[in-house]
Amino acid sequence: MRLTTTEIAAVTGGDAVGDEVAVQCATIDSREVPDGALFVPIVAERDGHDFIEAAVAAGATAVLTQRDRLPPGVTSVRVADTAAALTALGSHVRDRIGQVVGVTGSVGKTSVKDLAAAALAVRFRTAASYRSFNNDLGVPLTLLNAADDTEVAVIEMGARGPGHIARLCEVARPDIAVVTAVAHAHTELFGTIDDVAEAKAELVLALEARGAAVLNHGDERVRAMARHTHANIVTYGIEQGDVRVVDLTLDEHLRPSFRLDTPEGSVELRLAVHGRHNAENAAAAMAIALLAGTSVAEAAEGLSEAQLSPFRMALHRTSAGAVVVNDAYNANPASVRAALLALADLDADRRIAVLGVMAELGAIAEDEHRAIAALAAELGIEVIAIDAPLYGVDEVAGIDAALEALGTLGPGDAVLVKGSRVAGLERLAARLVSSGA
Repeated sequence: MRLTTTEIAAVTGGDAVGDEVAVQCATIDSREVPDGALFVPIVAERDGHDFIEAAVAAGATAVLTQRDRLPPGVTSVRVADTAAALTALGSHVRDRIGQVVGVTGSVGKTSVKDLAAAALAVRFRTAASYRSFNNDLGVPLTLLNAADDTEVAVIEMGARGPGHIARLCEVARPDIAVVTAVAHAHTELFGTIDDVAEAKAELVLALEARGAAVLNHGDERVRAMARHTHANIVTYGIEQGDVRVVDLTLDEHLRPSFRLDTPEGSVELRLAVHGRHNAENAAAAMAIALLAGTSVAEAAEGLSEAQLSPFRMALHRTSAGAVVVNDAYNANPASVRAALLALADLDADRRIAVLGVMAELGAIAEDEHRAIAALAAELGIEVIAIDAPLYGVDEVAGIDAALEALGTLGPGDAVLVKGSRVAGLERLAARLVSSGA
């Protein structure tokens, strides 16, 4: 979105210093500065102000700052709080966008966001959250980085406690609210699973009556959120809901083929992404696209070519013929169960799940890890726990030890790599693929 430094100062209550310039986008990362960007230094564990010179050298046109002194010649807007100013700017540009779709849920929200953006882009000029930029910084950045002619923005919304999504909705003001699932994720921070549901429902509560909620019919806590709004309700699911997946099959690479039945007609689909759970995510994306104003055929065209953000059910085959499923972006009990079921769907002689810790589960952590190990055993999947004793199986320490435990892989072997962000297991997946083990 194009903003002048004079406009930025007016919106944020700041003082513009230097020549008036216009910016086209915003960033908080001095290592990734697009041309024409506003650099927003965030004060956290590291003070972003220490990287202003690097951001300007990389091409930042102007900077926000809480400091009085800056390098000579830097155009800036001085504000009391750079994070609060970023929020104000995101809220300011939101009304330049025709429709905003907010997506939340314990699992699936990034994949639904990616699929919905692809379905919408066939008809509309569409913007979407970058990867999983879904917090107090990511949401305003998504709005600010949308092009001036954006017609629909799909914004992922995460929460680490009560009130977080409500706060994001004050900025993004969604027209369509999507809730994918309520599951045991971050329960150490929330409390119970019902507390998680209450937090996710904040997205539905934020809708005006003219809006619409897209709810997972198969999740009773999500389905019950309909009572929180007078907006239009559309449900989705596999063999259930207003937009439903029918006759689902998988090919040898776990790519789903199915029929989508919708209130506006049916369509046959084959996805380029992997896993049966992504058929359900595609149904959510179809519901979003139809509510926004696309046709079934347009949405299907986009869905058939859609790709997902990195480290989400990415299926690779090594030079030695082994299959590696990189689903390492994050992990909670629901997403690990889905990944194990996907691994079980693969035609393989030996299936191994290399699992890192499922973080932030609180008091239920041991029970949930043991339940995952039990499911793997039931499915005939060998588990290698990496720095994660709670699974109750033999544990290895570090990536090198996991590679040694896997041994030589070849045709007939399939390996799933999954863990919470703190585990960083995408590094293991990359080494497996590059080594051809």
